[in-house]
Amino acid sequence: MSQDNTRGERLQIMLAPEELQVLDDFRFRQRMPSRAAAVRELLKRGLSAEGFATAAFGTKSSDYGVISKTPTEGADA
Repeated sequence: MSQDNTRGERLQIMLAPEELQVLDDFRFRQRMPSRAAAVRELLKRGLSAEGFATAAFGTKSSDYGVISKTPTEGADA
């Protein structure tokens, strides 16, 4: 991240109540100061992870969830 720590972009996501609960559980276990901080940490971890297949052609945003199996899980990489 640059020296300027201001965040000029907003990212809005919709979560089911169960997904929000999973996020909040992670946040409190890790003692994160906010939901936004928890989401940024999870993004950082996800972007540095390896071993995930590319999304299948034709998948929709609604095909992905926080606590449900993604369409690419278990696919041959």
